[in-house]
Amino acid sequence: MPVPAQGRTSSNWTVEALQGWHLPLLDDPAFLPLQPLLQRSLLLALPEQLLTAVTSRRPLAAQVLVALQRQGLTRQQALGLIVSRRLNRSGTCWQVQHLRLALAASEATAPDALAPSRAALAGDLLRQAIGRVKGAASWIATASSLDTSRLATLREQGFQPQRTDRLWRWQPAADRSVPPLPADLQLRQLNRRNAPLLWHLEQATCPAHLRQLQDRRIEDLLDQSRSHGWMLVDAVRNEAVAGVRWLDGHPGGGQAVELSIHPGWAHLLGAAAESLLFRIAKGGASLWLRCEVSDGERQGWLQALGAEAHGEEVLMARSVWRRQEGQPAKRAARRLEAVLEQLQPRRRPMPTPSGPLGSLPTAPLLPR
Repeated sequence: MPVPAQGRTSSNWTVEALQGWHLPLLDDPAFLPLQPLLQRSLLLALPEQLLTAVTSRRPLAAQVLVALQRQGLTRQQALGLIVSRRLNRSGTCWQVQHLRLALAASEATAPDALAPSRAALAGDLLRQAIGRVKGAASWIATASSLDTSRLATLREQGFQPQRTDRLWRWQPAADRSVPPLPADLQLRQLNRRNAPLLWHLEQATCPAHLRQLQDRRIEDLLDQSRSHGWMLVDAVRNEAVAGVRWLDGHPGGGQAVELSIHPGWAHLLGAAAESLLFRIAKGGASLWLRCEVSDGERQGWLQALGAEAHGEEVLMARSVWRRQEGQPAKRAARRLEAVLEQLQPRRRPMPTPSGPLGSLPTAPLLPR
């Protein structure tokens, strides 16, 4: 999918990278929950650029773009913003974390008349975010299955659905004891030494196409989980057969986690998996898990465990390719000459006289 032309302005608004003077303008109720994230991104923007230029490391700050509309000569209004972040150290995979439009804008005009403008605004923010990132090969975004406007915006920008997950919230009971673990498996806490085991497990449970889009390495797994996780290891084969790790804090409270079980060890979806969840739920915090809607066995287990379903979410992704600029003719000719010159056989140079030809000694004539 080609990258759209990078535009910075529209007939009705401008799109700018987040700056300090934007924060007072972002007072709309749609933006208030993001204030801590916006402040953090603003403070860490410069260190993020410096560290990224020096070495490959985990991302510190997200990229934030703000859409502004001028009202009068001096006053401006924030219409929307988009927050995106890279998902790996190499920067080949990025995620649309938040795409918010101001609620106040919908009160100024009738919804039917404003709907096309809001759709155009959301599409412009998404195009700007993709166009300003250099080196990204894929983008990932999520949307509620009921949010038809966001799904349509993502499809217009080349995103295709990859899977549909149902969100489950599980609160561990305080009076329930931790189930025992299988005797033939070892319980290990995630750290840098055994991270390759969990990485191979997740590679085995992730679809090939999605695995290629995410382009995740072992260090990316450690960065995302912050080394918070547990796994069950088959010591004979030295491979992880089940694992759980921390993903992120959830806006609804608690923490989002990833539960992975090897396809050949499906029988661990029971007491063993529940024991892993207990160990990562520190202080009795609620856990948020994703389960593909087609996985009826896992959904039945979560329901029997006492988890509550909280809607469905569509995971969408798109690939990015950028048109390479053609080399100038002269530069291409020089390169071709250099290549041909290297292919020519090497010969010893012939000596050249340094003086006039008349001064050269002549050999005596031999008699016939």
